[in-house]
Amino acid sequence: MLTRRKLLDLVGKGIVMAGPAGALMNGANATASPDEHAEPAKPKPPTPTEPTAENYVRRPPRFNDGRDWFMEKRFGLFTHWGIYSVGAWDTVEMYVKGMTRAEYAPYMHKFNPVKFNPDAWLDLCEQAGMEYITFTSKHTDGFCMWNTRETSYNIMNTPYGKDTLKMLADACHRRKFPLCLYHSVADEHNPIYPTAGRPYELAAPEPGDEPDKEKYLALLKRQVQELCTNYGEIHGFWWDGNVMGYKDPAYNNMIRSLQPNAVINNRGFDDGDFGTPERDWDNSVNTELSFQKRTEACQSVGYQSWGYRAGEDYYSLPYLIRSIHKVMAKGGNYLLNVGPKPDGTIPEEAATLLRQIGKWYKSVKESLLDVDAASMMTRNRNVLLTQRGDTLYVHLFKEQEIPAIYLTPIATLPRRATLLNTGERVECEIMAPPRLAQQKPNHCLRLKNLPVSGPASVGLVVKLEFDHLAS
Repeated sequence: MLTRRKLLDLVGKGIVMAGPAGALMNGANATASPDEHAEPAKPKPPTPTEPTAENYVRRPPRFNDGRDWFMEKRFGLFTHWGIYSVGAWDTVEMYVKGMTRAEYAPYMHKFNPVKFNPDAWLDLCEQAGMEYITFTSKHTDGFCMWNTRETSYNIMNTPYGKDTLKMLADACHRRKFPLCLYHSVADEHNPIYPTAGRPYELAAPEPGDEPDKEKYLALLKRQVQELCTNYGEIHGFWWDGNVMGYKDPAYNNMIRSLQPNAVINNRGFDDGDFGTPERDWDNSVNTELSFQKRTEACQSVGYQSWGYRAGEDYYSLPYLIRSIHKVMAKGGNYLLNVGPKPDGTIPEEAATLLRQIGKWYKSVKESLLDVDAASMMTRNRNVLLTQRGDTLYVHLFKEQEIPAIYLTPIATLPRRATLLNTGERVECEIMAPPRLAQQKPNHCLRLKNLPVSGPASVGLVVKLEFDHLAS
């Protein structure tokens, strides 16, 4: 087995090694010394949490079927929309406030999204560079945003009286825009749901309820069947709220039989097709150099909530760009959420953020799609690398301390270096900095005079084109 020092020496000589492209590995978390340019006095053997040539996955494995759209369209819009928007609340306000059904359900009679225009949503997606959308069919409050036969607690019995999901699905199909559906297992409205006071449930069954797990699961299956048969092609199913912890692959198998091109997440009744780290709460988003399994990170533009909320604190543009940048450079998909208003429009604060993100994303998109993760080629943990053939992309996904990047131990001069964001040339040199004085090799590639200050410093990507770059 190669030691870490031996691997880095080989990299410095242009001999780059990688694990099998289709391998699924666990727990390959990146570690680094406090000084990114300094090597420990004594080399340590690889540990299970340290990436090595043997366990380094360069990109998550493909499905090799119709689900491979998910590996190509990697940036999507998440929408959390329901009658909770009438109160300008978060999606789980019924649970948080401990509201009864009698207190909460009347909001459906105030829900009238007369300005809902699915094409306007998709126009915004395209301005942001997003290539698919995930729509909330039902959240934990139990209100159904489609014309279901299984309950009257649905969009057809609001003042609006139109099937919002059908309207969106028709627009998506017309524009060939992949549509995915979010669906909660937990249901605070249905009297047969097996309420047990778990998170996102009522504290206890209400008078007259008849909790019955088997009956509820059968109803849930019928509703999922409606969603997968009445709305044309569905490209994904995003389970949530399985707080009862029930496992049964039959649910996902049914979805796959009805919608073979649909990817399914890991929050339902089995492990599904991909993981769903949320809001950076899963530390693997920060520690892994590349995602070892298919991953779709999810984040909301709102710091407090997923739905439309009065007085929301929106994340800053630099924060969101760096979050997207970090995930996508590691091979993950990114699902960014907005909470539409009760009239069906996207809040202008959220729309502005999406348009600004789109300007950045479109300028660097070539460095994030159809590339291999290549961060093992450098010890610098303040940057991430992706690779396509003889081209290396350097992702400055963090706030930088200095206007230079040292790509230790890479010591080859590219024939061209370009700042993708602006198209400007980047100065490069091979030099022997003092911090490498005791190392072999004692020289490396330096990118200098980078614009790391000011608003334009966020999400920088340097494109390095080499005559030959080993893969």
